[in-house]
Amino acid sequence: MKAIRYGLAAALMVLGLTAGAQQKNQAPAATNAVTPVTPAIDAQVRRNLEQRLPNIGKIDEISRTPLPGLYEIRVGSDLFYSDAEGNYLVVNGSLIDTRGKRNLTEERLEKLLAVDFDQLPLKDAFVIVRGNGKRKLAVFEDPNCGYCKRFEASLQKVDNVTVYMFLYPILGPDSTEKSKGHWCAKDKVKTWNDWMLRNEPPAKADPGCDTSALARNIEFGKKHKITGTPTLIFADGTRVPGAIGTPEIEKLLVAASK
Repeated sequence: MKAIRYGLAAALMVLGLTAGAQQKNQAPAATNAVTPVTPAIDAQVRRNLEQRLPNIGKIDEISRTPLPGLYEIRVGSDLFYSDAEGNYLVVNGSLIDTRGKRNLTEERLEKLLAVDFDQLPLKDAFVIVRGNGKRKLAVFEDPNCGYCKRFEASLQKVDNVTVYMFLYPILGPDSTEKSKGHWCAKDKVKTWNDWMLRNEPPAKADPGCDTSALARNIEFGKKHKITGTPTLIFADGTRVPGAIGTPEIEKLLVAASK
């Protein structure tokens, strides 16, 4: 199972934050005063973080926190938290292994939010086939999403793929109405491409058309924490939030086919 990409970009740029390590002395009671660390801890944390994370900036201060074994790292007005050796760093709620430069929080979320491609409710998507259609990709898109339109332009250059398009109207009432129009269209693929590529809106859905698939897509997305569009799910379970270009789509399709 591969990564949920591009999340927590700022944390990954700094690459190094976490909590861990134990300390014999108990931390002091919570107070507004800064409690210095021992010279040995100060030197070790500074050395490790500055060597492993050169982009972290100048460390102005290292102090104890009320939690034993957890230390506050101040860089200007930014606060991070580390163990006594600088092996782990907590940044914006993400736990980073500074030695392996791994975002442990993101790796854990990848496992928790993974979607088995074979378990996708494909009956609630319409299908786009190009070339031999051997490669598979599922996409959740809102028709009013500008990033989705950018992604669609890139997707047009990808051949030999079957795309399962899940209409996912999360940007307001007009998105729901447009999604109904696309879902109820006689030729869903043409209607979708006319709108996403040429800005030709779909006709209004017939009142008798069953659009319950849209509600099911929303519920599925909530369950699996699909919070933005486009969200891509490849055959091997790789999940990518956001618009990516043709080379990256191709790379991921190849990897998912192995």
